[in-house]
Amino acid sequence: MNINLTLIGQSVTFIAFIWFCMKFVWPALISVMEEREKKIADGLEAADRADKDLELAQKKAGETLTEAKQQAAEIIEQANKRANQIVDEAKDQARAEGDRLKVAAQAEIEQEANRAKEELRAKVATLALAGAEKVLGNTIDANAHNDLVDKLAAEL
Repeated sequence: MNINLTLIGQSVTFIAFIWFCMKFVWPALISVMEEREKKIADGLEAADRADKDLELAQKKAGETLTEAKQQAAEIIEQANKRANQIVDEAKDQARAEGDRLKVAAQAEIEQEANRAKEELRAKVATLALAGAEKVLGNTIDANAHNDLVDKLAAEL
């Protein structure tokens, strides 16, 4: 066999193989690689967007948390104010009730004192009549001398 002819045959076959690969195989490989490159680029872009979205979400969550803390502080402050107001109202009501009870007790004490004075006056008047009966030696009719007894009781 002739080596030159073999080399030429192999060269022609190799060139035919290269032409076949460039015509049919290479475009398919290039399209698969471009598609893969596009998927990778899209994935990186999506990852960047996700990072930005995550950053925005974290920022929004921080703002929401801060706002919630402020609202909670306001609610607590309002609750404390309302509690103080309720305590003050209860104190005022207790003072008013205490004053009312004190006035009622004082009125009752005055009534009891007046009743005791009237009873004492009546007893003193009775004793005075009894003493006058003994001094005079006569029976004194209380009904007949009612005005005198009342005047005597009023003076005592």
